Amino acid sequence: MSEFKTLLQASFKSNDTEEWLDVHFTRPIGLVFALFWNKLGVHPNAITILSIFLGVGAGCMFYYEDVAHNVMGVVLLMLANFCDSTDGQMARLTGKKTLIGRMLDGFSGDVWFFAIYVAIALRLYHQNLPFTHEPWGWLGWVLCCVAGFLMHAPQSSLADYYRQIHLFFLKGKAGSELDHSAQQQAVLKGLPKKGAFWAHVFYRNYANYCKSQEKRTPAFQQFFQAWQQSDKPEAIRKAFLQGSRPLMKYTNLLTFNLRAIVCYVACLTNEAWIYPLFEITVMQGMYVYMHRRHEQLCRELTTQLDAPQQNNGVTKE
Repeated sequence: MSEFKTLLQASFKSNDTEEWLDVHFTRPIGLVFALFWNKLGVHPNAITILSIFLGVGAGCMFYYEDVAHNVMGVVLLMLANFCDSTDGQMARLTGKKTLIGRMLDGFSGDVWFFAIYVAIALRLYHQNLPFTHEPWGWLGWVLCCVAGFLMHAPQSSLADYYRQIHLFFLKGKAGSELDHSAQQQAVLKGLPKKGAFWAHVFYRNYANYCKSQEKRTPAFQQFFQAWQQSDKPEAIRKAFLQGSRPLMKYTNLLTFNLRAIVCYVACLTNEAWIYPLFEITVMQGMYVYMHRRHEQLCRELTTQLDAPQQNNGVTKE
């Protein structure tokens, strides 16, 4: 048991960035799966691909209005999430971490929820709007498209970005997957023009993904540039972590567990419209708050880095 706990702790990204439900439920089950698949010699990326099929299967089940199909959808999505946890834990424990694996991991979650939003839009099409006798029709598609493309996708990508930033300042580059679009563009330019089609697709998409994160975080970009050019004062690093740590709960809430629970309840009660509406209202509210607080923190620390006087016990020479 003590050995399992040691392995479990080693499989965490960090205590700062792990959610309570993951620590006590998802990660232990994921570690059991990871140990099993590792004994069979299965690569983490293969498990990620399996999770895609499970997640799409869950979406298909949420199209139906009866409880039996929706329970199957809940089970399939939970299994997909266990696989998602398993591949990351395996990669950290075995050292089989790759950029392709990281991208595949993010892509899998996008595919799960794309299938779920399509299923809910189809499900709502012939259902009546709340408190009316009028069908949702095309409004269901509008609701799900707004929730999925305009809310869910930016929320998830920025939550992932802030988590990687926190890990960078906590554990250094070796403990983080923080990347910059310029680096990925450089790799893209260095690829041969012929015979590397999928590599071109991969690095172009990843560079664009990184650039979208950077465009939304101008204050952090300014702070990070100032930090890289400074003597990297320890007091500033600790101040950043102190300000970033309370925001980690929002990065967790904006990834999987909360939205999955709301989706389960909405579909099981046959009020599927609640889930996309929750994305547009509650989840987006948390996203805006997290973004504003993080940018404010970065502006404050940039001022301290640029100030010639002593700041928090650190003098910039």
